[in-house]
Amino acid sequence: MTTRAMGATAAAAPAVSPYAGGVWSWITTVDHKRIAILYGVSAFVFFLLGGIEALIIRTQLAVPNNDLVTAQTYNELFTMHGTTMIFLAIMPLNAMYFNYLVPLMIGARDVAFPRLNAFSYWVFLAGALVLNWSWIAGAAPDTGWFGYANLTSPQYSPGKSVDYWLVGLQILGVSSLASAFNFIVTIVNLRAPGMRLMRMPPFVWMTLITNVLVALAFPVVTVALILLTFDRYFGTHFYIPQGGGDPVLWQHLFWVFGHPEVYILILPAFGIISEVLPTFARKPLFGYPFVILSGIGIAVLGFGVWAHHMFAVGMGPLADAIFAVTTMAIAIPTGVKIFNWLATLWGGSIAMRTPLLYGVAFIAMFTMGGLSGVHHASPPADLQQTDTYYIVAHFHYVLFGGALFALLGGFHYWFPKMTGKMLDEKLGKVVFWLALIGFNLTFFPMHMIGLLGMPRRIYTYHEELGLGGLNMASTIGAFVLMLAFLVFIWTLMKSLRSGDRAPVNPWDAPTLEWSIPSPPPAYNFAVVPTVQSRYPLWEERSQTGVTAGDGHGIHLPNPSFWPAFAAVGLLAMGAGGVSHSVPVFLTGVGIMLAGFFAWAFEPAS
Repeated sequence: MTTRAMGATAAAAPAVSPYAGGVWSWITTVDHKRIAILYGVSAFVFFLLGGIEALIIRTQLAVPNNDLVTAQTYNELFTMHGTTMIFLAIMPLNAMYFNYLVPLMIGARDVAFPRLNAFSYWVFLAGALVLNWSWIAGAAPDTGWFGYANLTSPQYSPGKSVDYWLVGLQILGVSSLASAFNFIVTIVNLRAPGMRLMRMPPFVWMTLITNVLVALAFPVVTVALILLTFDRYFGTHFYIPQGGGDPVLWQHLFWVFGHPEVYILILPAFGIISEVLPTFARKPLFGYPFVILSGIGIAVLGFGVWAHHMFAVGMGPLADAIFAVTTMAIAIPTGVKIFNWLATLWGGSIAMRTPLLYGVAFIAMFTMGGLSGVHHASPPADLQQTDTYYIVAHFHYVLFGGALFALLGGFHYWFPKMTGKMLDEKLGKVVFWLALIGFNLTFFPMHMIGLLGMPRRIYTYHEELGLGGLNMASTIGAFVLMLAFLVFIWTLMKSLRSGDRAPVNPWDAPTLEWSIPSPPPAYNFAVVPTVQSRYPLWEERSQTGVTAGDGHGIHLPNPSFWPAFAAVGLLAMGAGGVSHSVPVFLTGVGIMLAGFFAWAFEPAS
């Protein structure tokens, strides 16, 4: 069966939309595609909320001596902005891609543990609600997303603001770990016949590496949060110097998690770009084994660089030297990927569509962020730059110019697969150019603002510093970004309502997800494919056996209410923790255990 023939057999859309059904069907769903949509919609809402917080921050800093918000409100805004963007926007947007694409790319009908997958989403939503309820309660966290001790001690934060933060993050950690174990098992055990490890799509590899990082890094921050819980609730002194504790212990525990977290955020973007570039260059990914091995190298080295966040702490010359070397070393596998991507484009038959524009912009913006990051590997330079806006510029070029540009490129690339509709190409390019211009206008001036001495996390500055013009430019850029996302929302709505029907494989892409109808049926593959190469849809000899089919006789797990019910128990536990109410906490424990019990004994079919 040739590639063209395969596409013909799969061209018909499912007779019934896989997204049909009422609210209850979404609450009880265990379908990985629906869970992906839930993750994506929730994450985008929180992304918009984090963006509004950022716009208020930038408006406050547009001119010197501004009084739009108070210092207290400003502290709450930058704390919740950072926490929201990392834990409630980028991570769940990555989870959307994991959920939707990994089973399709490896030729599976679902993830290994569908109910656990649903549980991870509802727990994520519970943690997000706890964090953001703090705004309604008038007790938003105000210590920074990093929660440095001893700002989080009862002495300096006597209210409930830190409690919302630490309880919300612990709940979110449960969600992340449940999802990580699920995808590790799925990728290891559910690959289609013939899909050896070195035939897996790069995105699947980066998903596997990312979730191994989650499984290793999140327990560390969980321990740090538990110790903080004991300090705040039970009067222990793990981080309190007066009782023999050490505030620097928090920094070590947090950044042992925090720097792998950077790669948890960016490695999925590497995978997306490694899918988009070959498709639009019409040639295989250059140096595929090196791309995969460099991803593994980044994961390994990522656990040995955490203390470059702590050069200003005073660890001593030996520790500074060790972490300076490891930080410089991690630039090597990252550089390998950049050269692989450029070599993939070199000599290709380039199709300059919107996903590729985001891919090329990703390479440029991430490279700029990486180069500014190398400066922080040098302790003397870092001591000058730390806690200035130069750092803010650096990590936004990595996480916005890197992760978010890749996520937007991936969204344009896989939107036809998820919806059966094409995103408007003209409007897509308008969004791209607005986002690219707005991003650079917002964050590039911050390099100069930082080098001129403006500290981060201050809510105003004096006119004599001469920083008003650069800050105004940065604020204008933030509003251009806002315009870009307003146009993006309009593009999305227009395309969903009246967009062109997507062909089965509109990009002539090489991977398995493009061999079945769009959107895919509930069972994904009527016949589990057999893979004979790294790019099965570009190899006409590949006999995948994919047909549209009707799914008759294919076993799928039944919908289940109990994962959401158990997550409600965890939400109640969080509410009891924040309110210091033992009865509410124990009620939550009971609800969660009852949900687990019913879940465990629920018939599989």
